[in-house]
Amino acid sequence: MTTQLGVLLAGAGLTMRSAFTPGPLAGGPVNQQALIDLLGVDPSALVTVLNELEGAGLVSRQRDPADRGRHIVVITARGSRVLEEAEKVLDKAGAALFAALDAAGRDQLQRLLSKVADSGSRAGKC
Repeated sequence: MTTQLGVLLAGAGLTMRSAFTPGPLAGGPVNQQALIDLLGVDPSALVTVLNELEGAGLVSRQRDPADRGRHIVVITARGSRVLEEAEKVLDKAGAALFAALDAAGRDQLQRLLSKVADSGSRAGKC
């Protein structure tokens, strides 16, 4: 499944690593530090991904006019189209992955995963 997903994302111009970065930009420009916080990634890792995405014409980085030391990341029109395609790919992969579960089973899995995530969040604050 992971290989199939990688191939499908590559067709959309994304890598597994970069597939989730444009999502937060769909609502408008985001400063680079806020993007780091939203994604929960190391700043150097984000810079590497942004370099890939910018090189592919999917995002652009601009200086923040209010703070010249800060960058604003903007999704391009091409990036928006690729993001839509990537979302379709991920939806198909999710549907295939959870095909064995009926709606009630998917709901139960979602509740259980949310409990695990909430528990992990609380544990990380100790």
